[in-house]
Amino acid sequence: MSGYIEQDHTHDGVDRKGFLKCMAWAGTGVIWALSGGVPKSYALSALGTLTEAQKNEIFFAQISDSHIGFSKEANKDVTATLQLAVDRLNAMPRRPSLVLHTGDISQLSKASEFDTADQVIRGIKADRVFYVPGEHDVLTDNGVQYLKRYGNNSPKGYYSFDHSGVHFIGLVNVMDLKAGGLGSLGTAQLDWLKRDVQPLKSSTPIVVFAHIPLWAVYPQWGWGTDDSAQALALLKKFGSVTVLNGHIHQTLQKVEGNVRFHTAFSTAFPQPAPGTAPSPGPMTVDADKLKSVLGIASVTFVPGAHALAIVDSTLDGDAVVAGAMMAGTNRGAAAKKRVFAKLPANSIGIDNFAFEPKALTVKTGTTVTWVNRDDVPHLIISSTGKFPNSKVLDTNQQHSATFGTPGEYPYFCSLHPTMVGKLIVK
Repeated sequence: MSGYIEQDHTHDGVDRKGFLKCMAWAGTGVIWALSGGVPKSYALSALGTLTEAQKNEIFFAQISDSHIGFSKEANKDVTATLQLAVDRLNAMPRRPSLVLHTGDISQLSKASEFDTADQVIRGIKADRVFYVPGEHDVLTDNGVQYLKRYGNNSPKGYYSFDHSGVHFIGLVNVMDLKAGGLGSLGTAQLDWLKRDVQPLKSSTPIVVFAHIPLWAVYPQWGWGTDDSAQALALLKKFGSVTVLNGHIHQTLQKVEGNVRFHTAFSTAFPQPAPGTAPSPGPMTVDADKLKSVLGIASVTFVPGAHALAIVDSTLDGDAVVAGAMMAGTNRGAAAKKRVFAKLPANSIGIDNFAFEPKALTVKTGTTVTWVNRDDVPHLIISSTGKFPNSKVLDTNQQHSATFGTPGEYPYFCSLHPTMVGKLIVK
C-alpha cells in the first residue's frame, strides 16, 4: 500500500459536530503546483497562509465519482456531499480556471440525476468544467445522453484542449467493455491520440484524464485499463505527463518515468483499499472516520516547470492510508455478515461483485432468474448474444430468460466485466 499519500493535513477548519449533523461525509480537495520544476502541494486548510505568488500558481481542480442518485446506507444524500465539495472549491483564495470531473456523475444514467448534478456543479466558480464518462454515466443508451450533455462536441467523448501552456487530453475507457477485461480505450481512440500529440513539442506539459485508472491498480477488481500501455507509449517523448483518474474512490499515486499517476477521492462514498475486502463497492464507515475517506482535488502549474504537483486533503486531515485500510476492513466484515433468504431453484444471486453460482446447469426449456442482492447496479450481457441482455439491475431487481436450446451460455456484467458466469443447458 505504499502508493497511498501519507501526508497528514490538519486543521481544515471544518466543525465536525456541525458537519455530521447535516451529512455523513464529503470531499475536500487536491492541489497541483509547480515551482522551479519541483512539484509541491498544499492542503486546502493551508491556502489562507500562502503568499500571493503561491496563490496565483493554483489554477485547476478535480472532482470525481459524484454518483448522484445513490441513496443507500453508505451515503443517503450524495447531492449534499457534492454540494459541500463545491463549497470547498469556492472557498479557495483564488478560483480555479477550470475543473475536471473524472466520471460517474450519475448512478443510473437517469436524466433527473444528470439534472441534479448540473444544478450543483453549475455553482462552481470556475470558467469551465470538463468531463469524461464513468461506466455509470453510459448505462442505458450507449452514452448518447451523456455525450449530448458533456461530450464537448466530440461524437465519441474523447477530446483535447490547451490551457495556460498545458495540453489536456480527456479519454474514454468505459465503453464496449469485454467479459473478463478491464477498461478499454480501443484502436480508434489510440489512433486519434497519436494524431493529437504528434505535433506537440516534447516540452509541452500533458494532463490526461479518464475514469478508470490507466495503470494496473488491482486487476482482480477491474481497476485498470487493458490497452493503457499503448496510450502511455505515445506520451513517452514528453517530459511532464500527469494522469488523473477516478473510479476507485480513494487516492493512490504512482510515478513511472516521466508519468505521474493519481486517482481521486469520490464525493459520494469510499471504497476499500485494493484487496482488503471481498469486493469493491460502497463502504459504510464509522461516523468518526467518515471525513477521512472522501475528497476533491486542486492542481497547480507554473510555466517553465516540468511537473505538476498533487495534494489530497480530507475533511479531518487523517492520513489517507490509515482511513482507507480501516474502511476496507469494515466492508469485509459487513459483507460476511449479510445473510439472504435462499433463492428458488434455477436462480442466480449477485452479491459482492460475483455471480452465485458462477456456473449453473439447467434442463432445456428452463427459465433462469438473476437477482441483484448487491448495493450497486449490474447489467447482465450475453457474451455470445444468444439470450436477451438485462436492463440495469439495481438492488433487489431481477432479470429472467428462458433457454430452449442446449448449449453453453457465457455471460458477464458490462459494468464490472471481471464478473463472469456461465449457464449450461442440457
